[in-house]
Amino acid sequence: MNAFDSTQRDELAACVRSLTEAPGVRAVVVYGGERLFAAGADVKALAAMDPGQVRGWNRALQRTFDDVARLPFPVIAAVTGYALGGGMELALAADYRIVAEDAVFGQPEVQLGIMPGSGGTQRLTRLVGPARAKHLLMTGRRVKGPEALRLGLADEIVPAADVYPRACAYARELAEGPAAVLEAIKEAVDNAADTSLAAGLALERSLFTGVFGTRDATHGIRSFIEHGPGRARFEGAPGDPTNEEGEE
Repeated sequence: MNAFDSTQRDELAACVRSLTEAPGVRAVVVYGGERLFAAGADVKALAAMDPGQVRGWNRALQRTFDDVARLPFPVIAAVTGYALGGGMELALAADYRIVAEDAVFGQPEVQLGIMPGSGGTQRLTRLVGPARAKHLLMTGRRVKGPEALRLGLADEIVPAADVYPRACAYARELAEGPAAVLEAIKEAVDNAADTSLAAGLALERSLFTGVFGTRDATHGIRSFIEHGPGRARFEGAPGDPTNEEGEE
């Protein structure tokens, strides 16, 4: 069921570290398999811990999900079946969620007499607003794919068999874009919820100026002038035999 015990958490953390340090990675798909995304924490393992141990365990899981969210390129969650508890929190850490029609989201922690601890209260609120977040968190109600789309939990709904192929196709599409610009856009948007409008605009202005110094910007602007929109092939884009020269 892809439950998050300490081993699963540590393996995910190691994977995220390897992606951060790997050259040439342009986008990531998080996928739990055909049956389900992830069913949440290993409750039996948590039941055997004292409060101090739970605090340390949760801190490590929260940090792992934060690292997923902070990857410097697009992260796409491909959600099939259940995404419950920590599984839903992992999906919320992605930049975009492609979800099966019969997928089920939920934060059922309240039904165990506890609460989400790995981003559920924070990322869910930013996606759906305080009132809807409180309702879902306080009731533990499960939400299926179409409703998840209406609420903003899901960004795209497809048949279950198409979830992973569609996520990979979208990842390939994004990977062909200018990497530095995608990273800058992600940074600007992710910081928007945590700062004032003035500070956000100052960050946007700084990032906007910075990307003008990249080779992709030089190439993209020249391509637009010479060939029109949508024709540029950016540095490092898969299948571009001429990216070293920055030419069409």
